[in-house]
Amino acid sequence: MAIDTRGETSDKPAPSPKKKRTTPALFYRQVVAELRKVIWPTRKDLITYTMVVLVFVLIMVAIVSALDFLLTEGVLAVFGGS
Repeated sequence: MAIDTRGETSDKPAPSPKKKRTTPALFYRQVVAELRKVIWPTRKDLITYTMVVLVFVLIMVAIVSALDFLLTEGVLAVFGGS
């Protein structure tokens, strides 16, 4: 006698009741409360972080450009080109 194993099993937990949705006013109050917890950077910190990001981006642009140039020259050397 075959046993159907594709059906629902008794191991599954019962579906939990649906939670009530949050009202827009409550959501807004929660967002404001979380934003008050944030430690905002000072102007000096912001300038420092911006400079670090810009220097990093410039370094990455230089690396990618150099690799592009070297690979282009290598491909042209191997396969010939004008």
